[in-house]
Amino acid sequence: MNIEEFFDLSVGKWFAHRSSHNLNAQESQDGKSDVFIEKLATSDPEVIRLCEQHQVLSSPNTFGVKINWNDTTKLNQKDTGSTILAFVPDEKNNSEGKLLSHSKTGDRPVVGRYLMGSDEALSLTIHNGAISTEERIWFVHKNVRMRVSRVQNSLGLNIATFTSEIRMGGTPPDAEISQKAKLAFS
Repeated sequence: MNIEEFFDLSVGKWFAHRSSHNLNAQESQDGKSDVFIEKLATSDPEVIRLCEQHQVLSSPNTFGVKINWNDTTKLNQKDTGSTILAFVPDEKNNSEGKLLSHSKTGDRPVVGRYLMGSDEALSLTIHNGAISTEERIWFVHKNVRMRVSRVQNSLGLNIATFTSEIRMGGTPPDAEISQKAKLAFS
């Protein structure tokens, strides 16, 4: 499966259950979210703007993803947000490339890397100033995804998170799922 097929499978509405652990403070927090994932074409104005903002040339294989979420934590705190991601494959190997991001919650734009592994898991790495984020996402079924992430900074912040996601709607039609992806779920 390649990066574009991975996000073809990711399109739709997901229910996410998250468990985060602050490893330094020995504190945990649970949360749940509704996550909405939409794939954006190379020609989408948001993808073009993101590439221009980062001074990165897009290719025909470049595409974007828009992610919206509604979070609720165990303490009933609510948070909504949105982000746009653009994936720009390397010229010689489209299983890895640049990850461009701009959050609508006020965060500054960031550049990271993605790697689509031979095990069909997606790894994301972002270094944004003093903060470093690593995330790994994989499917256990076409309607179930898992994510693990770790966020660190130079001041000692060290947070590990596990998230399970269940598709609630918007399953891509079987005709849009590649043969390799179909084999992964049979």
